[in-house]
Amino acid sequence: MNKEFTINPDACFSKQEQKASQYFQELYGQVAEKTFIPILTKDFAEWKHNHIQPPTIFSLFSRRKGKEISSGYQHYIHWLNQTGKLDNYLDRSVSYLYMRDLGKSLESPETLAGIRSSVESLKKHLTGKNKEKIGIFSMAGLYRFAEKEGIEPTMIWLMDKLKSVSANIPAGMDAANAQRKLIKIIAGVIMHVLDELEDGTESAIRSQKLSEAIKLGFSYGLTYPFIDDLFDAKILSSEEEKQYSHLIRTALTSGNVPELGEWLGDNAELIFYIHAELREAFEYIKANQREEMIKPFLEQAYVFFHSQEVDRHKNLSNRNYTNEDLFIPVILKSSSSRLIVRSVISAQLEEGFESRSFFYGIYNQLADDFADMFDDWQDGSVTPYTYYMKHHGTRSDLINPYELYWTVISHLIHNVYNSDRKTCEVILDRAINGLKRFKKKWGTDKYNQTMELFASAMPEFNRIIQKMVKRADDVDFFDKLLRDHMVGVLQSDRAEQEQFFEQVKTVRSQINSAMTIESSENSLFAEPLTDGANYSLNGDGKRLRPIMTWFMGVHGYGLDGKEILPLLRSLEYMHTASLIFDDLPSQDNANIRRGRQTLHQVTNIAVAELTGLFLTQKAVEEQTSLSSFDPKTVLRLIEYSSKRTADMCKGQAMDLDSKGKILTLDELDRKSFYKTGMAFEVCLMMPAILAKADEAEMDIWKKFSYHAGIAFQIKDDLLDVEGDTSQLGKQAGIDADNNQTTFVSILGIDGAKMAMWEHYCLAVETLEQAPRNPAFLKHLLDYFVNRDR
Repeated sequence: MNKEFTINPDACFSKQEQKASQYFQELYGQVAEKTFIPILTKDFAEWKHNHIQPPTIFSLFSRRKGKEISSGYQHYIHWLNQTGKLDNYLDRSVSYLYMRDLGKSLESPETLAGIRSSVESLKKHLTGKNKEKIGIFSMAGLYRFAEKEGIEPTMIWLMDKLKSVSANIPAGMDAANAQRKLIKIIAGVIMHVLDELEDGTESAIRSQKLSEAIKLGFSYGLTYPFIDDLFDAKILSSEEEKQYSHLIRTALTSGNVPELGEWLGDNAELIFYIHAELREAFEYIKANQREEMIKPFLEQAYVFFHSQEVDRHKNLSNRNYTNEDLFIPVILKSSSSRLIVRSVISAQLEEGFESRSFFYGIYNQLADDFADMFDDWQDGSVTPYTYYMKHHGTRSDLINPYELYWTVISHLIHNVYNSDRKTCEVILDRAINGLKRFKKKWGTDKYNQTMELFASAMPEFNRIIQKMVKRADDVDFFDKLLRDHMVGVLQSDRAEQEQFFEQVKTVRSQINSAMTIESSENSLFAEPLTDGANYSLNGDGKRLRPIMTWFMGVHGYGLDGKEILPLLRSLEYMHTASLIFDDLPSQDNANIRRGRQTLHQVTNIAVAELTGLFLTQKAVEEQTSLSSFDPKTVLRLIEYSSKRTADMCKGQAMDLDSKGKILTLDELDRKSFYKTGMAFEVCLMMPAILAKADEAEMDIWKKFSYHAGIAFQIKDDLLDVEGDTSQLGKQAGIDADNNQTTFVSILGIDGAKMAMWEHYCLAVETLEQAPRNPAFLKHLLDYFVNRDR
């Protein structure tokens, strides 16, 4: 243990608690006298001139149109730009982030210059002619950002980490919200790091700093799902919570994460995973900090954790909490969470940053608690709002948190930010926006009931506020739009993905039940070919190709699943035949396929070769039985299938000829397309042929298949190096044994991953050009690059 990293938890918490108490007493005096009312009334009298216009037919029409378009992220940005409102919208949004996340004062000329630069850059990104259609929070969008900044390996690392976290979020916690918080924290750390960079910083240094920021942001952000959310979700037993809390306290007070040891409880597997991830994150943060910043980091982190613990252990039924009990932990946790970020990146604290962040925190926390009060009430959580709701009738001494919220706003504008007009504008914009969002979320009736409870003691001021809520325009913020968009995308993607994989299971089961080849009637001889075919077909195959065809046919073109069943069989027969040939001693000489011995090992080489030929003919036979379709169309399909089968044979010949040779990347791309991409093309093209799709649309499926196939093959190469034979269902390391050139042997592991993601992005971008964009193709593509077998 490094003694210099050990902190005195009681002393550091007591010091911050005393500071918070002094701030609270200052606010208490103002709220008791309601001094905020005349001050903010005057502020709103000026503010409203920019937000409440005299009603005209045109203005009413414009507002109505804006509200309709605001439901769509890209459409709303387009509408703002068309109406000339985008500049002000981005300016107030970026200004708010500079205050909240960077602790800046809007009085500073340097800050204003930074805001202008950020607004120009953001506007260019949002409205540029060449802006990408892919989602900014999609994997493709993140990777394209990484390419621009030269941080592709770090982004690949992050996407793998996000996937791992999402997969390990237990039932009872919101995986989409956990990802959103992580991304938000990472973005916040990136903002701090960019703020520290000087103009003209070399691109290599900028890339290095951004990579560090992403990893630091992830490392710090991991505490939200795996500490805060985990405790709040009540997933752990009371005994497990004690063990976990003790572990965290030990890490923060000693500077070292202790060994987990024996875990007493039902959530051992979850805790083992979390412990490993948090220890890695903790060590990464310490390793990237200046030594003199480690102790302040531990102290701030301890204050944050302990104040959270204090609130978590409160009981809503307890009538005896004082105002100090309710508000001082709020001040502590909200201020320390902002100070932690600066210590995480070892940034110098500019003059006024610490005090601004300390005073600002409770404003943001009270706004968040107001927005979530009914969710918190449902959960039985103690916040200033829920406690006031529960006990205001019998506790006349309780401070009304809504009144304190406006007191904090007045104090910030005039005591912390020196009555700066732009600061006043932004903070009042945010306050009215928060009330508008609350009203929209909970409905007018519940909103009015809330105002009756919290604002009844200041009727005239409330009348002014409600007028602003009803009539004010141009108070929305980009970060809220992004939040809503991100949550919607993540939740939608997760729901679609779960539905997709459930349907894959169903379709796979249906395909498996239809694969068996029946023995010939009245046969006087044994049928080794039928037996061999069924042995190979009944292995643990992914059935990827017939599944692709089923989705494309049924979901893409509306074909009847039963009518295309012969096509599904033909594809699996053809694919299985190709695997039998691949595994032969004269080719890949494989011992394991689909989790068991290869066919030539359980029979002999001759039977295996003949079984492969047998299956290719059975595939054609199945295609001829597509009786529900026009004969000319079926003939066209058979012609196409035959040509592509011949091409794939050429691809396997290329593969055999390349053994022992060093291929160029272009040659490897070509070979991969012939071996894999072409098979995917067939799966999409055959239902398109049956549906009589036009050539332009078919060209899109061909291009998609090219990139998807190469991405798939690169993942196969990576799994051959990094995978496990028991998981893969085939022998790992066979490419090296066969002296094959692979993407890994040419590019290395990191380079191969970058190439895989490049082809992934190109495939996604190709889908955006399609007249129909079946969601299953995107989920299938995600599976290609994220699979472990």
